[in-house]
Amino acid sequence: MKQPNEDRLHPESTDFCMLDYDCAYLPGKKTRMYYRYIRDAAPEFVSAVIERGWRRFGNYFFHPICQGCNECKSLRIDVEAFRPTRSQKRAIKRNRDTHVIVQSPSLTPGHVALYNRYHAWKAEKDGWKHRDISEREYYENFVEGAHDFGYEVLYIRDNRLIGVDLIDVVEDGISAIYFYHDPDYARYSLGTHSLIYQIGLARRLGKRWIYLGYWVNGCKAFAYKTRFVPQEILDGFPTVEEEPNWEPFKLEE
Repeated sequence: MKQPNEDRLHPESTDFCMLDYDCAYLPGKKTRMYYRYIRDAAPEFVSAVIERGWRRFGNYFFHPICQGCNECKSLRIDVEAFRPTRSQKRAIKRNRDTHVIVQSPSLTPGHVALYNRYHAWKAEKDGWKHRDISEREYYENFVEGAHDFGYEVLYIRDNRLIGVDLIDVVEDGISAIYFYHDPDYARYSLGTHSLIYQIGLARRLGKRWIYLGYWVNGCKAFAYKTRFVPQEILDGFPTVEEEPNWEPFKLEE
């Protein structure tokens, strides 16, 4: 007979995978994602799969299952041992007048407009694929499924919303889901500041790790992640019945 906690680790779900599509990280490669749609995910399940390299958008939990490729690794920052570098300290100083609000994820026209502005800017600057998303799509990706473990961190400056950081607070850390910001404030290094804020929040909550999601060696979009040390790396995406094998990670020069 299953114990109550086991039931919470094995929720009812609809499982499926996408057809192959062009990989956004490695030119010439194809990617495929495995999804579990879970309407009422318990915190125990969320903590377990995040520790095993899975990601969450809305009610969807997923990880890549690309044929012939295993380049997507998972990274996490050791909160207890982290010490900011000089450049990270400068980012903290630049944002001393930036106001922070932590609350349940919300949907406003301002959120969607800022999200679309950021992605249009990244498309022009870094060649990202882009199309504007609707309020419904935003809700399904970033508001729905948050329950009592998902939060948004809002960054306010000059009486305007300039950044939004979506996070999950799990048993042993914080999972960084997604961050976007106002391109007009790019000089403030808001991405760096947001991760440093997460680290401070994790310390206040007594959490050990910041789960950064995927890292692909050589991919420019993920280069910032390796600047927050020390870190551990996970190869693969174990099930909840398997123990994750996190190992110390240092990027080779």
